[in-house]
Amino acid sequence: MDSPADSSRHSTASVRPVDARDRDGEGRARNARPRDGLGRPLPYGADGVPRQPEGVVRAPGETVAEAQRLLDAGQPFHAHEVFEDAWKSGPEEERELWRGMAQLAVGLTHAARGNVTGGARLLRRGARAVTEWAASASGQDRPHGMDLGRLAGWARELAEDVEGGAPVDAGVRAPRLRG
Repeated sequence: MDSPADSSRHSTASVRPVDARDRDGEGRARNARPRDGLGRPLPYGADGVPRQPEGVVRAPGETVAEAQRLLDAGQPFHAHEVFEDAWKSGPEEERELWRGMAQLAVGLTHAARGNVTGGARLLRRGARAVTEWAASASGQDRPHGMDLGRLAGWARELAEDVEGGAPVDAGVRAPRLRG
């Protein structure tokens, strides 16, 4: 049984000690709070959407399919995590492609959260990254079936809409990764 001093260390809305730091299975700091579909932290004990496990190595086609599933579900933050895994674990020659795709997904995340400046900036940065990657990859404008030119156009158009004050529903405005 906890002593009164021990029980005072626990918040009534929390399932973890107030002074403890969340850690993953390997002891690294990691926020374990549940998150909503746009990646915003929810209170401990709240129902959130399942988080993407970190460090998953997927084949490129699996990365695109899983990211599309998450984008279609209105969960671009979680799609960004899938692209981030590909960026970190993929071949060196594709890292900038996956980094750009992660920027597009997190740009959509910020736009849907109402962050006009951050959303537009990241959408444009991601569009520039995938366009530059395609230009340097000699003829690979559709890597793994993704239409990079169309994706860059989608991102630029969405950035303009966001700056114009249009609200963004992440599921409705999600891009089609494969044309």
